[in-house]
Amino acid sequence: MNLYCEKRKLVFERINRSSNIEKGIMVILMACFTGIMAQIIIPLPWSPVPITGQTFAVLVSGLMLGRKLGPLSQILYIVTGILGVPWFAGMNSGLNILLGSTGGYMIGFVFASLFIGYVNDKYSKSRNFKIMFPVMLIANYICIYIPGLFILAIYYYLNMDKLPDISLLLVMGLIPFIVGDIVKIIGASFFSKIFLPK
Repeated sequence: MNLYCEKRKLVFERINRSSNIEKGIMVILMACFTGIMAQIIIPLPWSPVPITGQTFAVLVSGLMLGRKLGPLSQILYIVTGILGVPWFAGMNSGLNILLGSTGGYMIGFVFASLFIGYVNDKYSKSRNFKIMFPVMLIANYICIYIPGLFILAIYYYLNMDKLPDISLLLVMGLIPFIVGDIVKIIGASFFSKIFLPK
């Protein structure tokens, strides 16, 4: 067990001491991981927002890459997707996706990764399940869903000429995702406990 903890610490320190080229590669790989997880899709017939697996990649990006490189990986994911890399949900790309029903959630990815990365970098004792789980709840349900629901409401208004009431907005953009998000948060929290040095 001591050998495992020592190896884990060495790997984490190696990531922190990596060259700019290595950091760039890690950012690209994490953006790719987000794009891959975005292809795990469960469409919802009553909502323009599908369930996807990419939230897990967002949470892990903050854990693995910290408060600088984690959000940078999400910015890279968004920008390159806008420029034509087909790795948004459903192998889509383009500015219209960012301006559509899911654009606010993608903006929230950057803030969620930044928040998790900040806590992870500043407080090494947070790298366990009991502390990281509530941190990720905040990152997921505040950092991602506040901009997500805000942009979804604007999208609905532009298409229906009226704002959705709160219950409809929550049914379209929050309630169906709660169980899946909890599963992803638990997985990412265990990831923190297992792979990150304390």
